[in-house]
Amino acid sequence: MPTLLIVDDEPAIQHAFQRAFRGGDLLVRSATTAAEGLASIARDRPDVVVLDIHLPDATGLQTFHRIREIDARIPVVLVTGHGTTDLAIEAMKEGAYEYLLKPLELADLRSLIDRAVQSSRLMRVPATIPDAETAPPLGDLLLGRCLAMQEVYKAIGRVARQDVTVLVLGESGTGKELVARAIYQHSKRADKPFLAINCAAIPEPLLESELFGHEKGAFTGADRKRIGKFEQCHGGTIFLDEVGEMTPLTQAKILRLIQEQRFERVGGSETVQTDVRLIAATNADLEKMSEDGRFRKDLYFRLNVFTIKLPPLRDRGEDVDLLVEYYLRRFGQELGKPVAELAPDAAATLRAYPWPGNVRELQSALKQSVLRMSGSILLADFLPPHLFRSPGTTPTPNAELTASPPPPAFDWDQFVGSRLAEGSENLYAESLERMEREVLVRILKHTDGNQLQAARILGITRGSLRNKIRSLGISIARSIWSDDDQGDS
Repeated sequence: MPTLLIVDDEPAIQHAFQRAFRGGDLLVRSATTAAEGLASIARDRPDVVVLDIHLPDATGLQTFHRIREIDARIPVVLVTGHGTTDLAIEAMKEGAYEYLLKPLELADLRSLIDRAVQSSRLMRVPATIPDAETAPPLGDLLLGRCLAMQEVYKAIGRVARQDVTVLVLGESGTGKELVARAIYQHSKRADKPFLAINCAAIPEPLLESELFGHEKGAFTGADRKRIGKFEQCHGGTIFLDEVGEMTPLTQAKILRLIQEQRFERVGGSETVQTDVRLIAATNADLEKMSEDGRFRKDLYFRLNVFTIKLPPLRDRGEDVDLLVEYYLRRFGQELGKPVAELAPDAAATLRAYPWPGNVRELQSALKQSVLRMSGSILLADFLPPHLFRSPGTTPTPNAELTASPPPPAFDWDQFVGSRLAEGSENLYAESLERMEREVLVRILKHTDGNQLQAARILGITRGSLRNKIRSLGISIARSIWSDDDQGDS
């Protein structure tokens, strides 16, 4: 069970954390002085530390520096009151994970600590164990004996200790993050931080700030200075997943960072020097995107110094049997349902299925099957129904969509007039969001909900389209509609 250590002499703060994580899967320990906290860390490494800036026996950043000396990989979240944010920012520059302002908001608290625990896990859980028989029941692994996977292991070994940029290519679900973690864990920076950022999961306007930070007042809502990941992770390794989703402006800043290890925060003029190793990954064809002008050629060449290509599961032959054996054993132990035997018809079904979602889909299907099973033999009846459909005949949600009349023209005069009447101070962003929703809904109706075709028409990746659909409240069922449609009709 992950461990959270709270180092704070205020009983109210200790109580807030105990209440926030009561009954969860996180063990909360506490200390009221710097000496007590440091002794606890040295004795039993926690996954995350929450540290008050002011303690009875320590001043400023002394305790933070001591924690970094013990283990620089432990995410440290600083708790600060009014007037002490400058100290927190200085600690962020030196590698602190984040800082919280008092009074604490429970929802923000849980979300932040969950992210910190995940970050800690990425650094500590081994990512490469090619032998299923000796693999531990818990953890993440790159598992496989086929020739293509053997080449992947060799490539990791060749490049891990060479301080160069690495590009990991492969379909969704093949294990690109595991390759990045394996490179990090076998590198000369393994005792330094590792941060993973999914470029497709962060809204485009916020990605640049997340990576490079921003100055106070740089944009609406920037009420305080923020230290970005490239400054925070000085000396460590950053993994950028789905790099094909970056905007041209972010691409330009990433290019300069690779070339010079320098950048400016959003809204700032100060040049920040850093030292990070970059590992990038994508399931997109960056070479084609660069030819089409959707990705900078010079950045593609900089990222493509050393490339590792992960094979799809359908091309890995007997590795499917190896993976099934391992994950059935692992999920059986996790769920308290040991699997003694896999029925022949179930094994044949698992071998025949093409696994378009790759290892991630295989994990999901096997966990569902173990949950459904009764007895100690996994029968074909317990497998998810979609595994029995032949390739090419699998129905998709798009096949059930019915045609709908074209939407009425949106009245921009009415929209702008109403927002002005209501005293909007964010009309530009509101109009952009409205326009984006209108365009996406119309294109999705034009393609009968086919997201791949819609992404091609829009000139964006399918992953970016999925994120926009989710963030804009667009639903795809028998008809395509937006959360705002009823209010506009």
